[in-house]
Amino acid sequence: MTVLDLRRSELSEVLETRLAVATDRHLSVAKEWFPHDYVPWSEGSDFDGAPYDERQSRLSPAVRAAVQLNLLTEDNLPAYHRELDRAFGDGEPWRTWVDRWTAEEGRHAIALRDYLIVTRSVDPVVMERERMATVSTGFRAGDKDALRTLAYVSFQELATRVSHRNTGKLSGDAGLEKLLARIATDENLHMVFYRDLIAAALEADPAAALTAIAAELETFAMPGANAPQFRRRAAVVARAGIYDLRVHRDEIVQPLLRYWGVFELTGLGGAAEQARERIAAFCAELDRRIERSAR
Repeated sequence: MTVLDLRRSELSEVLETRLAVATDRHLSVAKEWFPHDYVPWSEGSDFDGAPYDERQSRLSPAVRAAVQLNLLTEDNLPAYHRELDRAFGDGEPWRTWVDRWTAEEGRHAIALRDYLIVTRSVDPVVMERERMATVSTGFRAGDKDALRTLAYVSFQELATRVSHRNTGKLSGDAGLEKLLARIATDENLHMVFYRDLIAAALEADPAAALTAIAAELETFAMPGANAPQFRRRAAVVARAGIYDLRVHRDEIVQPLLRYWGVFELTGLGGAAEQARERIAAFCAELDRRIERSAR
């Protein structure tokens, strides 16, 4: 066994040990909830006699764009499960976590779609056609290993939480805000799970962990980026301040880097320092892009 193989073996052992602890913690704090409790069923009516009309929606165009993006992202769960299974393998203890994560995530699209259709907030025909297109396209993470996957989902789960929360707050719809806050709570627990595994990796192999973080910062894209009308809707969402570059920096990138203590780590080797320099360069470029956007 080479030195590199030994380091990978030690890192895998550390992650699996921390995984078991993190899973037990998650199961102890995750609360049971039921999608049907968040849907105002009494508002529902058939579409045969009264087809959908955009004027029926009580949501602004920006909020509609955001919930449509969020729903299509949640719809693509089968592809995410496949990619996590590929990255982590089908053996224990990873399988227990991935299956539990999938079960919890499955509620999100169920509840959100029911709410939007019952309240006539979006066109159900458009949403179903876009769901078919999105799930048929799927999601491919490329050749990312387990560590890069953990780094990616740390950023992605937090980004999803923030997007849901901000959408709900701007919606002016108390029921939708309550539902999105409930979904965001799930996303936050998932983020904490993945975030803490990266923290364990930083202790065991800082060079590998920092390299994974740098790579995911540089290439990050939301998993719904292949959904129909993503660019148009994302632009509308950004203009409304629901999710833009500043939100990405202030509420996702900086909090995670701060939690991991990326710029406070000491005693790093050459590879780890190079990775940290990449992270610093990314943060500086992000600042410049935000300044240009503001101007």
